[in-house]
Amino acid sequence: MNKTKVIVLRTAGTNCDIETANGFKLAGADPEIVHINKFLRNEKSFSDYKILAVPGGFSYGDDISAGKVFANKLKYKLKNEIMEFTKNGKLIIGICNGFQILVKSGFFPFIENKQSVTLTNNDSGKFECRWVYLKTMKGIANKIWTKGLPDVIQLPIAHGEGKFVCEKDTLKKIKQNSQIVFKYVDEKGKSSGFPYNPNGSVEDIVGITNPEGNIFGLMPHPERFVVKQQYPLWTKDKNVEPFGLMILKNAVDYAKSNL
Repeated sequence: MNKTKVIVLRTAGTNCDIETANGFKLAGADPEIVHINKFLRNEKSFSDYKILAVPGGFSYGDDISAGKVFANKLKYKLKNEIMEFTKNGKLIIGICNGFQILVKSGFFPFIENKQSVTLTNNDSGKFECRWVYLKTMKGIANKIWTKGLPDVIQLPIAHGEGKFVCEKDTLKKIKQNSQIVFKYVDEKGKSSGFPYNPNGSVEDIVGITNPEGNIFGLMPHPERFVVKQQYPLWTKDKNVEPFGLMILKNAVDYAKSNL
């Protein structure tokens, strides 16, 4: 049986590509790490894959702002290919820097020619790196990405520009469409501000989808929790589920059945 083919798209400064590919491999897919230049030179085609993963790191050194240079390459050089990929219902996940890249490209979370949301400097003014609690929201993502997840999960974060912000009208639209996937909470599932919300994101928003649900961006790193031994308290909680693997496996299972 052929496995679901996944592109893990990398460039200069990407540093989570190997972990992301490993996570998808454990989820039962056939991942391939591909440098963006191979698509720019038409050596690779998005049509050969069912899932596109844009991993974390510091693409192009985040020299302008986090993910902006990579986002412009997608927007101005590969937009038609990306739009065709999404129009066919194929899946895209942007993790940390990948989330920043997707929103700054301007065609996520809505199909527009302008950027409608962003991820900016943490309110703490410093890089935040630790495990956080996330509340699983009821919405479009439950059909693909968060199927079977409990109400509260934990994933690790590592970012300096993870504060989700947008205009009031955009936020209203995102909420009406049930596009919010996770919110930062405390261990009891309640909104509790810093340090539980590590960056000051509006309404504690962690990750969102597009209205159709096939594109997903989030700041935490699911690829860093794909085996239980990656969880810092796994020896105390030997029954802990690797929630990151569950997210990636949900995507792979959906692609197998629907694409």
